[in-house]
Amino acid sequence: MSPTVMKWLINLWPPYLGAGVRVEKISRDYRQVQVSLRLRWYNRNYVGTHFGGTLFSMTDPFYMLMLMRILGRDYIVWDKSASIDFVAPGRGKVSAMFELDEAILGSIRAATESGEKYLPELPVHVVDEAGQTVAHIRKTLYIRKKKPRHNA
Repeated sequence: MSPTVMKWLINLWPPYLGAGVRVEKISRDYRQVQVSLRLRWYNRNYVGTHFGGTLFSMTDPFYMLMLMRILGRDYIVWDKSASIDFVAPGRGKVSAMFELDEAILGSIRAATESGEKYLPELPVHVVDEAGQTVAHIRKTLYIRKKKPRHNA
């Protein structure tokens, strides 16, 4: 699936559409994804800032989706767990950038070459329009290279 089609589908996905989460960019090689969220009446909390659950959900599937596209069908990739540290109230437009460089991809391939599971922790930061951190998120993924099928 092309990055353009993926972006279009995610932006129409009901949980993101309803929350106001928007994919701004997916690079051609799937190594970068930028997501944003504008503060609206329907996604603010009691004190008028971004609802924490929406900030958390805007970071949910992206590393998994990126790695599935980059590593291909020979790998199993799942989101295993995540944690969030709220640093400052989110107001206005906030965004998150997901990036996978060759060092990360190389360590994943090396750690899974023999078919063992690998549980890398990948960070993502939600920032406001001034570049100030609103939340730190740590995503733990489950990655394993599939065992080759032997046809008898």
